[in-house]
Amino acid sequence: MESINYHLELTPAQLKITHTALRSLLDDFGHDERPIHAIIHEVLAKLPDEHAIRAIQLDTEIEPKSPEPPETGGEPSAA
Repeated sequence: MESINYHLELTPAQLKITHTALRSLLDDFGHDERPIHAIIHEVLAKLPDEHAIRAIQLDTEIEPKSPEPPETGGEPSAA
């Protein structure tokens, strides 16, 4: 009974990593794991095609986060 559906929003970098992880998982399971293979293939079929995934450049998608400036709390001190 498959009655639960989920909506998942991913950034391009997250999508590429998800796709890569699923492909890797598919390679890790043996041939005797056909039900698991089928589920992984079902999920992969819902993702963009291989060309779209390859076009995602992780180095341009992942930007280093700049540190937030420290918050100043209260009133300035009288020195």
